[in-house]
Amino acid sequence: MRRKTVCRMAYEPLYLAYLVYFNRDRDYFECHEVLEELWLAQERNPLYKALLQVAVGLYHFRNNNVRGAAIMMIRAHEVLGTYPGDSLGIDLAKLVLEAGIYAEQLKAYEAHPFPYYDLTIDILDPALAEEVKLAAAGITPNQPQRRGPQRPDKAHRK
Repeated sequence: MRRKTVCRMAYEPLYLAYLVYFNRDRDYFECHEVLEELWLAQERNPLYKALLQVAVGLYHFRNNNVRGAAIMMIRAHEVLGTYPGDSLGIDLAKLVLEAGIYAEQLKAYEAHPFPYYDLTIDILDPALAEEVKLAAAGITPNQPQRRGPQRPDKAHRK
């Protein structure tokens, strides 16, 4: 009798979704939604919270909330810098550097404004890259992207 091989994903599905929304879709609101759920499930893991804050910082800056963006990037940079540079299969060292640069630019924004730009989280682990690719096939980009929590449709309320 031949055993059936079961393919088990090594990374959390919500983390995979975060990476898809962050890198492919640049949908930072959805990044927040999926990673907040994982953060809560993982007993408020500070690493997940800091990754969430990078996305929220970009979301705020893209929506012209410089103060909110600066707060998030500064906090994210401080926490991310306490972890090994290759944590969670990503190039965290690069993200720490880029979040720090963004934070400094945001702090000086009034004197030296600059245009919004996206960040990319580089994936180091080939297994993670494959899992993200598989997860991406099942995630439809939000068009248009949500700009905040959605309330139930009035037609469905009683």
